[in-house]
Amino acid sequence: MNTEMASDEVTDSIAHIEMQRQEMAKETSLASACNEALRKLHELLKHEQEELQKNGPLPQHTANIAAVTEAIERVKRLSGVKNPGPPSREQRPGGGGRRQTPMRGANPGAARNKGRRTMGRRGER
Repeated sequence: MNTEMASDEVTDSIAHIEMQRQEMAKETSLASACNEALRKLHELLKHEQEELQKNGPLPQHTANIAAVTEAIERVKRLSGVKNPGPPSREQRPGGGGRRQTPMRGANPGAARNKGRRTMGRRGER
């Protein structure tokens, strides 16, 4: 971890979050422990970014942000998160965004949802 210039407060926070993640992983699953740790690390990152904007680009804040970002990446690798963003068109079911054309001779309206229908009632009022 590159924390030579990071503040003691941020280094301690990262270490505390890591200890909590390890304890939670024993009690629950690794995925839920990593998700909780990522949530806390993102909160810490947001706080440090706000401090950076308030006080300007001080070496202390940039080092803190670098340390938190590195910790986030480490937890992501540990949890197996490969692509945290939305899936691309190639990864979605149905392929690369191509629309499927109906087969010839098929009734295109047959598969359409007809809406909610009540069971055992007639349309009378």
